[in-house]
Amino acid sequence: MAQLLAESLIRDVPDFPKPGIMFKDIHPVLQSPQAFREVCDLLREDAKAKGADVITGIESRGFIFGVPIALDLDLPFALTRKIGKLPFEKITEEYDLEYGTATIEMHVDAISPGQRVYIVDDLLATGGTATAAARLIERLNGVVCGFGFMVELGFLDGRSRLSDYEICSLIKY
Repeated sequence: MAQLLAESLIRDVPDFPKPGIMFKDIHPVLQSPQAFREVCDLLREDAKAKGADVITGIESRGFIFGVPIALDLDLPFALTRKIGKLPFEKITEEYDLEYGTATIEMHVDAISPGQRVYIVDDLLATGGTATAAARLIERLNGVVCGFGFMVELGFLDGRSRLSDYEICSLIKY
């Protein structure tokens, strides 16, 4: 497969957010309508092939890619947000970080029982946030039909935490 335009635009930012980290900056992809469309089109086709009924994006970059995919497929978009951001009745899921924990949440009416949900985020790293999003959907009696990521950092082995699910990652490092 030929290199994606998006891959050629992702830039490395050394020592961000701390020394020794090579940050993969996706902002140049968002600044290129062609590259941004390329990513959304490929993930949209994967969501469609997996029979998605709902698209959810993980805050915040998952919103950027998930919303156009949902619109293109004429599907609802469900928010997966950081704790304290949703106003209505919600469920929460805590997950481990390198140092400490974090929590994400969804409205209790975001997913109906039996709906097939495709989870979108910009990047798969350790898989902690993605796993927590899957647990939220399953607690709402939804079915995770797949994950879509623009970038996967394979050396962090997040894919192993998601081994029960189908994963589409467009660019792998």
